[in-house]
Amino acid sequence: MQGNLNEIDIRSILQLIELGQRTGELFVETYNSASNGINQLTVHRSPAEQSWFVFCLNGQIIYATQSAGSLLRLRDYLRRYKVDGELDHVEAPSIASTNAPEYGYLWALLENHILTPAQGRSIIHSMIHETLFDLLSLHQGGFTFEMGSALAPQLTSLDISSLLTKIIKQVQEWKQFHPHIQSPNQCPVISDSAQLRSALRPNVFNTLNHWADGQTSIRQMARYLNRDVLTVAKAIYPFVQQGLVQLFYQPSPTSSQGHTWSSRETKIPRVVCIDDDNVIRKTVEAILDAHGYEATGISNPLKALSLVFQLKPDLILCDIAMPDLDGYEICAMLRNSTAFRQTPIVMLTGIDGFIDRVKARMVGATDYFTKPFGESELLMLVESYVGPGCPGASQSARLLSDELENHQEENQRF
Repeated sequence: MQGNLNEIDIRSILQLIELGQRTGELFVETYNSASNGINQLTVHRSPAEQSWFVFCLNGQIIYATQSAGSLLRLRDYLRRYKVDGELDHVEAPSIASTNAPEYGYLWALLENHILTPAQGRSIIHSMIHETLFDLLSLHQGGFTFEMGSALAPQLTSLDISSLLTKIIKQVQEWKQFHPHIQSPNQCPVISDSAQLRSALRPNVFNTLNHWADGQTSIRQMARYLNRDVLTVAKAIYPFVQQGLVQLFYQPSPTSSQGHTWSSRETKIPRVVCIDDDNVIRKTVEAILDAHGYEATGISNPLKALSLVFQLKPDLILCDIAMPDLDGYEICAMLRNSTAFRQTPIVMLTGIDGFIDRVKARMVGATDYFTKPFGESELLMLVESYVGPGCPGASQSARLLSDELENHQEENQRF
């Protein structure tokens, strides 16, 4: 089952899944309204372009998430129980490692008795509600439902009909906040502290003053306080109307996940390009090396995995159509490792189609880039994920990667 959201809405899709008691994954992706249909993909992804997974078992929802790579949301929820720091000390099990690493880490916390089953269920319920709130607000995009084995093990399941009734009502109520509050991802900041203090009880003011720092979104406040976004938005709405609280958008975490751009003068961004096409590899290397990146081309997909583990790149560009091992398989294998759960992986292909983009997302790819491409397009893509290069960097920075590849070639001859 697949199609466009201008032909069928999310509510109807979920109802069909429930009616058919289907098991599998629903993938939904928005696309730039300026694009001519779902077969277009802009190189620089706008904040409006997002993707979601909803995991179903016999017509019920067992888990739902936005995107496949980030653990930021789980960390926010763990803050409720003051165990967010424990996330850095557990290794996720192999379950759910491709499309739902967050789910795997949650199970690791449960197995290590850091969370109780009741706390785990509460977090998953909140995640499902949050994801469906976003999905039921969508009007443009594409979707596909892939039948298959269920996400396992399961901690809980939720009835679709009752969820839809509750969340659709919340989506409708949310509209009353427009245009003052436009998105749960907006961050409140107090603009008139004295007047707001006089209008609120001391404990209420202290709570708002603590969270309204211009860095914490309405959605994050809801996660920390164990409330839904509608409740939090209602609480701050009168003060936004009066101009006592202002709202700003946070910079998107997607382009900088796991990276600190301020330290780029001491660390050269490392990019690996896995492609059996010699022209593509050399082109990528030449362009990126000239602009201060450390670019390494790998021609043999069978050697790629071991080289990538040694190089530990900040970004991986991977061709889809290759002999012996295709890009989908390489991406899935890398996502199975905790070392590359959050590393951006961009699939390179000469085919520009929605189904190929869906398949790329299904194996955990971060983005999809169509060949042929120009210098400016490549630089824009790379900079969006790892920041600017270091133009003055010495070419000696590539010695490590060259040495590793030469060493493997020598070993293969003997």
